[in-house]
This record gives sequence, structure tokens and C-alpha cells, in this order.
Amino acid sequence: MLRTAICGAGQWGTRLIASVQGKSSKIGFVTAVTRDPAAKQPLADRFGLKLTNDYAAVLADPGIDAVVLATPHSQHAAEIVAAAKAGKHVFVEKPITLTVPDAQTAIAACQAAGITLQVGFNRRHAPAYAEMRRRIAAGEIGRLRHLEGQFSGPPSYQTEPGNWRSNQVESPGGSMTARGVHMIDSMVAIAGPIKTVFAFSEKLQHDIDVDDTTSSLLRFAGGATGYLGTLHAASPLYRLHVFGSDGALEVRGENELFVSDLAGKTERIAFDPVDKERAVLEAFADAVAAGTAFVIPPNEIVNNVAVLEAVAASSRRGEMVAIG
Repeated sequence: MLRTAICGAGQWGTRLIASVQGKSSKIGFVTAVTRDPAAKQPLADRFGLKLTNDYAAVLADPGIDAVVLATPHSQHAAEIVAAAKAGKHVFVEKPITLTVPDAQTAIAACQAAGITLQVGFNRRHAPAYAEMRRRIAAGEIGRLRHLEGQFSGPPSYQTEPGNWRSNQVESPGGSMTARGVHMIDSMVAIAGPIKTVFAFSEKLQHDIDVDDTTSSLLRFAGGATGYLGTLHAASPLYRLHVFGSDGALEVRGENELFVSDLAGKTERIAFDPVDKERAVLEAFADAVAAGTAFVIPPNEIVNNVAVLEAVAASSRRGEMVAIG
């Protein structure tokens, strides 16, 4: 059992705890780090947690093997480096950082310490996406030519102006940090790194200081093209369509996969739902047990951050941005 501390016990931190606490034999939470421990006493009572506001004390605790970071994005780099120096394994919510240099620093610290680093891309564990990857790797749709992704939702309607997510510093490129980076991760895992981005990102209507409409054209290093739409004020939608020389595969939601051949015949495959949060946390625990340093290759982690930066830069400058 991997003994873990959660840092950031808000709505998403609570979801992560609930996914495994008392349900998993691989990972469990023993402590929650929060700015206001007294306010989180109901959470502690519900899940049997200790409460503290002292991250350094958690890192010094020999009874804790790993930390799960569900904190503001801008804090991640320093928190990862501190955890690595303390010999604690790290699971960090996406995006790992907001800049490439910070991502590289965090990764280097984990490599130097010999600890496991996992980024919380839970949608890698969605059944339809996992089957899509398997079929692509098996060559079922031939050479990859184009990828289209759409991951949107209504957080602009739900986020209070004082929330840490409600500003351009923590949420550059509109919904990129909340949703778009998930789709970029899914695409990069299939088609390899992205090398150029041209993006539009606009704030069209809402009070919080976050763009609500963002779209990007992508070029992958392997030659494929791509498109990503991610909206911060829209009805929920998760869709990934991959086109190859011999057919196409389309994920709609988490549990539906559509398989199309060149003649236009389409087969729908349905999957039973899974708990993606439990799956990604248990994959982290498995990696620690196996001594695996990275579940997601470091180059994919860094490329994801580079794309996040490029979307914001391209939309500001009105020009294509190349990723080195």
C-alpha cells in the first residue's frame, strides 16, 4: 500500500481521495495538506485523514511515501522539487507546470532523486481511448494523417471570480489548463510530439479573466496535422477523431468508439465505464512498486507544456509558433 498525502483538498482533491480510499489495496491517503485544516475536518472524518497546513512536515514524515499535488499550477514546480529532495514519489495534476523550463526543472529533480513522477492524465484510462490506442498501434487505420479533438465544458459559468483558476496567470489559453491539455496528451501519445501551433483564444462574454473560446491548428513532428477546440463556456463534449490512410477511429465521450473504413462503413463499440481517477492513481502506485521513473515519457510531458505555452503565445501574437 502506497501511503500518500494529498496537497490541495478542494473539489478535485476530494474526488481523488474518494476514488481509492477504502477501495484500493495499492494506494491510500493518510494526510491532507490544506491552508485551513479546521475547515476540512469533515473531510478528515469522512476518510480517516490527518490534517496539516505544513507541507515541509509532510515531506519529513517517514510514514508518507508519496504526495499527490492538486494545488494551483504555478506552485507545482517548487512542490515537486521539494518532494524529490525529500525522496517522496510525486503524482501531480495537470498541467505539470505552466512553463517548459519549470517542467524541465521538476523532471530533472525527480530523475536526480530516483523517484517516480506521474502526471494526472486520467483520460488515458478511458476505455474507448485505450482501445483506440491499441488499434492504432496495431496498424488498423494505417498511416496517421490527421487528428481532431474537442474537449469543452461550462467552467466559466461555475467559477467564482476569486477562485485561483479564474485568471490568465493560472489559466492561460482559456480552457487549455482545465481541458485542452488532456486532449493534447491524448494526441501526443498517439501521433508523437507537436512542433507548430497556430491558435485563436478569445474572451467573448464572461466576468472571470479567462478566455472562453480557444481553437488551434497543429502540426506533428511525424507529419500529421491536427485541430483542437476547447471552450470554457459551453456544453460538455469530449471527442477525438483520428484519420489514417486505411480508415478512422473516433472516441465520443469515454465509453464509445466508432470504427470507420474507407467505404464509409462504421461500427460502434460500447464499453463499460471505469473509475479513471482510481485507475490513474493505481497506475502510479504500480509504477512506484516496479521502480518505474515515468509512466508518461518526459518528452511527452514537456511537449504538452510547450503546446500550452504556444497556444497562449500564438493567440497573443497572431502568428504561428514553432516548438523547439
